[in-house]
Amino acid sequence: MPPVYVIPVLAPSLIGLYWLVQSSRRPRAALGIGWAFGFGFFLIGLYWIGNAFMVDASRHAWLAIPAVVGLAGFLALFIALTCWGQRFFIRSDQAGLGGVLVFASLWTLSEWLRSWVLTGFPWNLIGSAWGFSDAMIQPAAYIGTYGLGLVTVFAFCYPAVMGEKHRRGGTAHWQVVCISVGVLVILWAGGVIRLSGVETLYVPDVKLRLVQPNIPQAQKWQGELRRGHVLRQLDMSLNGKDEASAQTMQAKEGPTHVIWAETAIPYVLSQDPALISLVARAAPANGALITGSVRGEAATNTDERPKYWNSLFVIDATGEVISTYDKVHLVPFGEYMPLQDILPFGKLTAGGGQFTPGTARSLVDIPGLPPFSPLICYEIIFPGAVSTGGARPSWLLNLTNDAWYGVSSGPYQHFVSARMRAVEEGLPVVRVANTGISGVIDGYGRSVRTIGLDQAGVIDALLPTAISPPPFSRYHNFLPIMICVISFLIGMILYRRGPVLGRLG
Repeated sequence: MPPVYVIPVLAPSLIGLYWLVQSSRRPRAALGIGWAFGFGFFLIGLYWIGNAFMVDASRHAWLAIPAVVGLAGFLALFIALTCWGQRFFIRSDQAGLGGVLVFASLWTLSEWLRSWVLTGFPWNLIGSAWGFSDAMIQPAAYIGTYGLGLVTVFAFCYPAVMGEKHRRGGTAHWQVVCISVGVLVILWAGGVIRLSGVETLYVPDVKLRLVQPNIPQAQKWQGELRRGHVLRQLDMSLNGKDEASAQTMQAKEGPTHVIWAETAIPYVLSQDPALISLVARAAPANGALITGSVRGEAATNTDERPKYWNSLFVIDATGEVISTYDKVHLVPFGEYMPLQDILPFGKLTAGGGQFTPGTARSLVDIPGLPPFSPLICYEIIFPGAVSTGGARPSWLLNLTNDAWYGVSSGPYQHFVSARMRAVEEGLPVVRVANTGISGVIDGYGRSVRTIGLDQAGVIDALLPTAISPPPFSRYHNFLPIMICVISFLIGMILYRRGPVLGRLG
């Protein structure tokens, strides 16, 4: 998984998992095997979550190891369920092609289920393992990241049937290898063809400045430092230099819109008119400042608590807030506390109150910019859920603050999720992060410009145009789920028919 992409480890690991599950005697044994594999998979892939508990170490350090271990153990249940289902439906250890199709289908269905249970956490989907290659992620435009994962699991696991052939005395191992490699070659070739000769086009008269201040999370909300953080970003907006901008815009032309990261203004901005007037200086004369901050409403009576939202603000040069968006999909334990009356600790983010979820996704349409779908933090990781479902946006804007996780795998994995959404939707993604990775991604998932992790700087870039809506953007997760169901049914038919078809390999 990003940023390492050790495919030579992932592929044999899945082969080994499939072989162990097929060799297990009972579904219960397969359940344990799947859980153990899943625990290791998620423990290694999500270790960085522990860094969030070290930001305020005096309060939360004791939770770091239990949180990572507990999350890995919980998410491992989805892989455990996959393996249990495999042994429940496929009782023979000589299942061949049919068995692999069933396993790949169940794996993908469990990934989709993981995006829903307890608000969902579809992080490190198998399809994102190809994020190192622009060509290999292109199939997501048709079958989504879930569908790409299904094909990947099938191709990686199919060589396991060579063990079945060996136990039956078969010799056609080369056929199995050719099928597995051939599937991956077809994915790659299809991606190369899709990208062949395609250049990134840009929206005329739109010039964006992305500001990445690189403020450590431990300092972000400190009272005596907060105003300095705002002034620093204001200075970067007005005086920052992007030496590479000559490739995208003439130096004499300033930006039309300036974009800051999630909670870039560490105040309840909606309750501070003077602060709004101050930050409005960052907005170009005929453009706007787009920034993350906290929106608040006072309690109307003594029985209520004040309400706060993790929000996006659009502020013009006159200091008028011309649009807002409230984050809909909040992070459990980070932005609100499930079981607040039971658990002996509060949420991780600053402030005693909990965030309130926004009511619905919205399309932000402001002067000088094509309409966009705003996504705050991990709202970008949910395939098929990044727009309103109504009018198609022209681009996706992702404001985030990955400073919680330091220099680790987490921000890289988050950035790859943004690239996958770009491919699925055929929409450019503009991503602005406090500590990185900020960047501009075109509608094919290609990184046009980036600022690396743990760096401060600005990007002056043009906005890529949207491409024609790919199939996934029209049908969303219906396509990969239907492919899963059909693959499962075909796998069961092949398995039931016995050696000629079901044991192919």
